Parts: sequence; C-alpha cells; structure tokens
Amino acid sequence: MESLQESINRYNISLPKGQIEQLDSYCRLLWDWNTRLNLTRHTNYDRFVSRDLIDALALAEFLRDKERILDVGSGGGMPGIILKIIRPDLHVELCDSTGKKTLALSEIINDLNLNIPVHHAKAESILAACIAPKNKKFTKQTKSQNQLDQRNQHNQLNQIQEPKPEIARFTTLTIRAVAKLVQLLRMFNPYWTLFDRLLLIKGPKWINERGEARHYNLMNKLALRVLKTYQTETESKQDESTQNESTQDNSKNETKQDITQTTTVNSVVLQICRKDDFEQLDNIIDNHKIISTHIEKSENFKNKNKEYRNRQPFHNKNKSKKITRKKQIRKPL
Repeated sequence: MESLQESINRYNISLPKGQIEQLDSYCRLLWDWNTRLNLTRHTNYDRFVSRDLIDALALAEFLRDKERILDVGSGGGMPGIILKIIRPDLHVELCDSTGKKTLALSEIINDLNLNIPVHHAKAESILAACIAPKNKKFTKQTKSQNQLDQRNQHNQLNQIQEPKPEIARFTTLTIRAVAKLVQLLRMFNPYWTLFDRLLLIKGPKWINERGEARHYNLMNKLALRVLKTYQTETESKQDESTQNESTQDNSKNETKQDITQTTTVNSVVLQICRKDDFEQLDNIIDNHKIISTHIEKSENFKNKNKEYRNRQPFHNKNKSKKITRKKQIRKPL
C-alpha cells in the first residue's frame, strides 16, 4: 500500500510535513478502531485523500480564523478532526448520537493530543440545552398543569428564540453525509439564533433536495449559496448476473455479484444562513478569499526569492569574465 505522502502528491495537495504525519497517525488509529466499529468505508490512503481530506480542505477555505464549529454527526471524525489538524486555530467540537462512536473518537483524540470536546448527543439536543432554563424549581402540580407546561415548552422550542447572554454561540455547523436537506432544516429551525450558518458537503442530488425544501416552505427565511464546486471520486455498485449450468437437472441458477466501480461526481460546499445575515456573511467570505489569496501570493513570492537567492552565488561563480580587446594603434604609413 502506498504512503499518505504519495497519495497527497498525486492529488496535487500541499501540506506541512507535521500535518501530514498527524493525518497519517489519525488514519492508522481510525482504521484500527474500524476493525471493531463501523466508522468509515475509506480504509486506504487513496480513498481517504480523495474523499475525506479533499472535503475538509474545501470547507477550510471558507472558515475564518478562530471560528467555533460544531461538527454534526461526526462518525469517525470527518471532517471535524481533519479540520482541527489542518487549521489548528479553529475551535472544533464533535457530536454523535452513538455512544460507541463517541468513545472511539475520545480515544483517538487523546492519542493525537488534540483539544477537541466530544458530545454524546444529537446536535439539536446540544442547542436545546443552551435554550433550556437553568435552576428550575420543581413543585407539585396536577396532571392538567403538567400537560399545559409541556405544550408551552414544545411551542416555545418550535419558535426562534433569542439566545441568553451567557451562552457561547457556535459560528458554523459543519455537516457531511448526515441527512437530506429537508430533515436538516427541520431539525435546526428553532435554533438559528445559536449559530450563524450551516456549511454542508453535498453531492449532485443537492438541487433536488433544495427543491423539496422549497416545496415544504423551509427556505422562506433562509438564503442558500454555492461556495464551491469540485470533483470527487465515489464508488458505485452494479449487479452482474452470471448463469451456471448444472449437469444433473440442466437448470440455470443466477448468482449476483457486486462489482464496485469508481466514478467522478461533482460535489458542492453549500452555505445556508438567515436572509438577514446573508449580506454580512457574503462580505466576510469575499474578504476572507481576498486575504487568503493575497497571503498565498506573498508566500509564493517569498519562496521564489529564496530560491533566487540560493541560486545567486552559484551563478556569480560561473559568470564568464568579459574579454576586453586592446585597441590596436595604427602606425602611420
């Protein structure tokens, strides 16, 4: 099996050596846990780079410095752990509703010496805990009063509420391979004041999901923007029927075999936010792009200058000396 460095070079990705070593350690720990739990289907470096790393890099382009991120349905830690490795400035938190997966994530994070909190809960439960009142006094109530209180609490959660001043809001919720757009918007509809935006990785079916969300009037107060479109590789299974002839009864038995084929599809990074915040977030993203491209150009310019300076003494040594010809003085005839 090829190394992680070779896979990264084949996809023309440039990362610091320390981050590559940390990603390699993460892969080995993840695959070790994957023998006991179903955490990922990408069990080689090529699949890890072509899907997980490329998706994380696509998200990282649109994350500002020191953002507070909640990775929804982390599973094996993608993209949350990868984002923390390639962007140490981010404050990343993971959440998953499966206890065994959160236990594995905690062990992996401890082995990697990363500062990433892990929540054994659904994302909407974490946000609901921020809205729920604290220090509530319990008193004896009748059944009718309890039913009325439960109805009032349910109605309050279905409405958008203003956050408490002591609550630390999440900047971005990152989502990949969790649910359809309709289900996600229904889940997070009551909690839009506790985060700024959703950043989603979606495949080519995202247009149909957007149409379904509009059909159910879930996009009325929200704005959607495609931040990036890029190509990724996916595995598609096809059934091939093979006929086996038996010599005893001359009957034909059909046996199905699964054949996996690698195809290239278009993936997108979607941003969903409230319409009131769209212009502000739009300007922030554009400014962030300008700053990041300016930094890349300046770094490339510095690298070129270093290469030129390193080559300068070599060229100076090999400079050919100018040959000066003496002027011939003509004698008079």
